[in-house]
Amino acid sequence: MATFLLEIGTEELPADFARLALPQLQHLAERDLQEARLAHAGIEALGTPRRLALLVEGLPDRQPDLEEERKGPPAGAAFRDGQPTRAAEGFARRCGLTPAELEIRPTDKGEFVFARVKEPGRPTSELLASLIPAWIAGLQGRRFMRWGAGDLRFSRPIRWLVALLDGDVIPVQLEGSDPPVESGRLSRGHRLHPKAVAIAEPAAYRSTLAAAGVVVDRAERERRIHEALAQSTEAAGLTPDLPAALNDELVDLVEDPMVLEGSIPSRFLELPPELLTTVMRSHQRYVPLFLAGGQRDPLALAAGDCVSERFLFVASGLPGAADGIRRGNERVLTARLADAAFFLAADQAVPSIDRRDQLARVTFAAGLGSLLDRVERLEWITDVLIELLPLTPEDAVAARRAAHLCKHDLVSQMVGEFPELQGVIGAKYLLAEGESRPVALAVLEHYRPRGAGDALPGTPAGAVLAVAERLELLLSVYAKGERPRGSSDPYALRRAGNGVVQILWSMGWRLDLGAALERMSRHWQSLLPGLPLLGSPLARAIAEDLLQRVGTLLEDGGLDGDIVQAVAGRAGDDGSDPTLARPLKDVGDARARAQLLQDLRRQGQLAAVQAVVQRAANLAARAEPGSDAIQPEGLVDPGLFESVAESEMLTTLQRLAPLAQAEGVTSYARLASGLISSAPVLASFFDGENSVMVMCDDATRRRNRLHLLSVLRNQAARLGDFTALQADSTERT
Repeated sequence: MATFLLEIGTEELPADFARLALPQLQHLAERDLQEARLAHAGIEALGTPRRLALLVEGLPDRQPDLEEERKGPPAGAAFRDGQPTRAAEGFARRCGLTPAELEIRPTDKGEFVFARVKEPGRPTSELLASLIPAWIAGLQGRRFMRWGAGDLRFSRPIRWLVALLDGDVIPVQLEGSDPPVESGRLSRGHRLHPKAVAIAEPAAYRSTLAAAGVVVDRAERERRIHEALAQSTEAAGLTPDLPAALNDELVDLVEDPMVLEGSIPSRFLELPPELLTTVMRSHQRYVPLFLAGGQRDPLALAAGDCVSERFLFVASGLPGAADGIRRGNERVLTARLADAAFFLAADQAVPSIDRRDQLARVTFAAGLGSLLDRVERLEWITDVLIELLPLTPEDAVAARRAAHLCKHDLVSQMVGEFPELQGVIGAKYLLAEGESRPVALAVLEHYRPRGAGDALPGTPAGAVLAVAERLELLLSVYAKGERPRGSSDPYALRRAGNGVVQILWSMGWRLDLGAALERMSRHWQSLLPGLPLLGSPLARAIAEDLLQRVGTLLEDGGLDGDIVQAVAGRAGDDGSDPTLARPLKDVGDARARAQLLQDLRRQGQLAAVQAVVQRAANLAARAEPGSDAIQPEGLVDPGLFESVAESEMLTTLQRLAPLAQAEGVTSYARLASGLISSAPVLASFFDGENSVMVMCDDATRRRNRLHLLSVLRNQAARLGDFTALQADSTERT
């Protein structure tokens, strides 16, 4: 058994490409080796910023021979009077045989000609030589480039290629590369290692590169970085600020990681902590250090209470150059922070209320006016939400003031240089100018959540403002006639819709979103009369989007897809139950009903009710249209009953009617309990000793029985559309 090594040597790759290309390369190799009938003992993908590599162990010297049987034309068409026809000759030629080697065999459809074909296996080295260029061409990534006069495309220019099967070089030439690249055994070590490195055999790949200053195993580089960070921080009582994205980038930026420590002048600790960490992490790829037990006040204007003047960074140099590397990084960071200190001083010389007036000079979007126009629309929505939501007078005052000032920092010099700090720096400026803490917190929180997994607003004023900000965006952009399509969502409208739903869930607010959107859409029609989508069509479009957001978030939360469809499925367009419009009216109500149905399914209590209600709903669909009654009185005539099952059904529906009419989330559990306890009686209507033939010949009695079933369907629909439910999970196999 042989071991195969492939190394694609390049100029420095972008960190995200190096990380994402390795699993692609491994997948391509696994797929193609399987198709080529080459068994192996395992594939490992390795890589650094200057190379992507594969190690495949346990490969045979050649493919196994392939024997297969091929079916040809009918025997009558292949041979006449014992002589082969053109059909037989052509089939034999395609199979590499003579007509005399063909066999005639009986089948279910008569006699046919068969050929037994044996294809000798090819040498493994020959197969690999044909696969390597295809693997390189099959890698996908952003911003591929060409170099020289060639037409080969890759993330960065390919400079060398190592292809070994045990100790032998597999000959490969990359077409379209300028200068030409041919495979060999010469690799390259660290940038500071001057000589080419000869790889004697794949088994020596790691050790050979390690001697040349390259840790080729990505997991090993990550382990070394984490160990060095821990050694540098634990004794000093510091905590490294290393989010996952920065961790991945650092691992893929170096070939031989070396963690070094730097420091900044203490005067820079007077800058906001978020500014320091943003400059270090996002701009310089450094690791900020937090003081153990430090107070992390989100409105603090100075970092001295929580951020250390020390920082760590990962270098890819030689230990002897550590002092020079440290000084260079400190100079770069000091210059960046000096600029930030200048921006801070310049911003603080201008009152926030004056910056708000400057928003009038900045266009929000074509047809939607300036940023100041947007703020004024946002203020109006905030007033509407304050009217509709249960806020204290203090929270209402804070929300109104925060809405008035929430975008002032968009024209600040600090946000112009560091856009990641919008909202954060604006809140700090306001508190420093004397605004109340609730107002400043609301400004800080109204951007939350910024994305999946981000924190939600923690104060009522911040939550109101965050919902208003997202509704303003949805109303304005949808009014322009733009909405998300496929993967295109330039205004992040899906994220805005998710935010609205998540915030309402988090705060436990009951809000009739449908009515609120109708009211807001009418106001938009008076504000922006020239836009293509206004009034009720605008409200319906946004309602549809929010309904989709509810469904997506429920499924992401682990609920079964059919339960989500039953609760948050589209209504009205396809003849489904009209009560399905209620999730938009109250998104918290939708989640409560979905969770209840999911719990009932897990407890094995949903199936019996589901079977009866689905059967009733299917028959009730034949009743006269428009029957959405929950009370049987006035709709069902007991004088037409012929069976005790009908009377028992009526009694049950009368008992369930108050439960179905009750408002509030707690009423759903009582209704579900009532349906569960009534399931045997309801089932006996169809299958019991006194069961009823619903679709009888007597039209009057048939209509009466269908009305019974429609009332049952409507009562159960308070929980969801049971017709959308699939077989109970305990019954699925």
